[in-house]
Amino acid sequence: MRAIVVTDRAAGTAGMKLVERPEPRASTNDVVVQVYASGFVGTELQWPETWTDRLERDRTPSIPGHELAGVVTALGYGTTGLSLGQRVFGITDWTRDGGLAEYTAVEARNLAPLPGDVDFTVGASLPISGLTAWQGLFEHGRLRAGQSVLAHGAAGAVGSMVTQLGREFGAYVIGAGRAADRQKALDFGANEYVDLESEALEDVGEVDLVFDAIGGDIGKRSARLVRAGGTLVSIVGPSEARPADGQAVFFVVESDRAQLGEIVRRVQDGRLRTNIGAVSTLDDAVATLNPTERHAGKTVIRVHP
Repeated sequence: MRAIVVTDRAAGTAGMKLVERPEPRASTNDVVVQVYASGFVGTELQWPETWTDRLERDRTPSIPGHELAGVVTALGYGTTGLSLGQRVFGITDWTRDGGLAEYTAVEARNLAPLPGDVDFTVGASLPISGLTAWQGLFEHGRLRAGQSVLAHGAAGAVGSMVTQLGREFGAYVIGAGRAADRQKALDFGANEYVDLESEALEDVGEVDLVFDAIGGDIGKRSARLVRAGGTLVSIVGPSEARPADGQAVFFVVESDRAQLGEIVRRVQDGRLRTNIGAVSTLDDAVATLNPTERHAGKTVIRVHP
C-alpha cells in the first residue's frame, strides 16, 4: 500500500516521503480501515510518540495523520461494536501508525460510526479538533450556561469548535488571535474578538474559562483573567502560571465513541461546522503538508478518491 512516512525528526515535514508499505493486519480488538481521508495536526512531528513507542524504542519509519475516516475491511479477534463495510471515523493511538496511508489498523474503541450523509473529508477533520474542544469545555472546564469563555486561536481547527460548542451551551465567547482571523472567528459565532497583535488582552476583563491553544506569554497573562472558581485549560502544555483563585488544567485529548457521536450529530443537523483549511490527495500530500503560506483550519488528505 502507499503511505506517507517520516524518518528524520530534525527534518520535520520536509522529511516526509510517499512510499510503499506492507498492509497492516488486525490484532486483537483491532479493525483494519481502508482510509478515505486523514486529518493532519501541525504539531504531530513534535510529539515524542511519533518517533518512539511506549518503551521509548525507535519506531520509524512512522506514518502520521492520527485522524481518519474510512471503511472497515477486517476485524481482529474479539472486536465488537463495528462491522465489515461500516463507515467509521476517529483517532489512531499516538504510538501507532496513523491515517496517511491506504490502510491502517486501529483499536475499535477509538472509532465511531460515520453517518452516510457526512463526507469522509468532513469526518476526518472532526475527531481531534472536536474531541479536544468537547473535553476541554465540558470535562476539564466544567462549562455552564451563562459563563464566559476566552478562546485563544478562535479561528483555528480547535478554536472554532470551542467557539461553536461554547455558544450552543449558553456561554459568552470571546475569541482571540491574529488580526487577520477576526472575521472568521466572528463567523464561527464568537460574541467578540481580541486582536492579540494590537489590542490589550487585559481589556477582556475576568472570564470563567480560558481555553488556551497558544501558551507562552499569552497563557501566563490569561491566567490573571480567570475569575475566582474559574479554570485555565491548556492544550499546549502545563501552564506557566495559575489563576490566583482557580484551576489550571493541561490535558491530552482521548478518544471517546459517545462524544464522537455527539459531535457528528451536530454536524448532521447544522449546529456545528467543521473548519477545513486545505484538502489534497495522497500524491500531493508532501507538498500540501509543507505549505509556502499559512493554512487556517484543518489540513485533510484525501487518500481514497
